[in-house]
Amino acid sequence: MSGPPDNAEGVASVRGKSDRSGPAAEPHTVDPGPGSELVIPVVEERARIDKRVVETGRVRVSTHTETTEQVLRESLRSDAVGVTRVSVNRTLAEGEAVPVARTEGGVTIIPVLEEILVVEKRLVLKEEVHIRRTTSGEDVEVPVTLRKQRAVVERLSADGHVTNTTASTRSEETSS
Repeated sequence: MSGPPDNAEGVASVRGKSDRSGPAAEPHTVDPGPGSELVIPVVEERARIDKRVVETGRVRVSTHTETTEQVLRESLRSDAVGVTRVSVNRTLAEGEAVPVARTEGGVTIIPVLEEILVVEKRLVLKEEVHIRRTTSGEDVEVPVTLRKQRAVVERLSADGHVTNTTASTRSEETSS
């Protein structure tokens, strides 16, 4: 081949004869001989990047729980029911309406009826059950334990020494 070297294939060809020959020639001079080709390899350098893990430090996170005693106050309400039986023993007149349950002055009255056998059948109001409701209140105090956590973050160097410490703070407390 004649002309510039062909770098696309990575090899250059040179024709011709060297001006120097024999033992006095320079070490890089080559005599290919008449009509022969000389092949010179073309060298290319390539760069490669490798990665590896290097520990430069660590982080340690711990939580601390603080407890506080607190007293909760609340009013409790309870209802009590008293039952009183009031004997009536009154016979209802013919065609008189049957008494029904009713409330008078905060008292619930429930009529209790009985049929008795006579020469004729009569309805007798035997008794009434009076139910009275009373409400009372009581203030109570209950001690409770509240817990609050905070996180402590410690940054450690590669040799294990603490280099930085940060603590979290909570602005709001919750109770259960």
